[in-house]
Amino acid sequence: MKKWFNSLPRIVQIILLFIPVCNWIMELGVRWGHFAERKGLLSLILAILTIPCGVLFGWLDVIWCLLFKHLFLAR
Repeated sequence: MKKWFNSLPRIVQIILLFIPVCNWIMELGVRWGHFAERKGLLSLILAILTIPCGVLFGWLDVIWCLLFKHLFLAR
């Protein structure tokens, strides 16, 4: 899901991250997909924290996506 999300135009990524429920679903998909791909401890911790705090990560990712053109710790 990370590759699909990164292939979207930047404005579409920002819009998806602004919508609260969609934001949480995108975060879950990207974080767990990143963990499945990398199998790192940091990826696992972020994936687990996304379940209760996904909306907060989404707001952080809006800013991160605007500045660096990828999600926070999901390059």
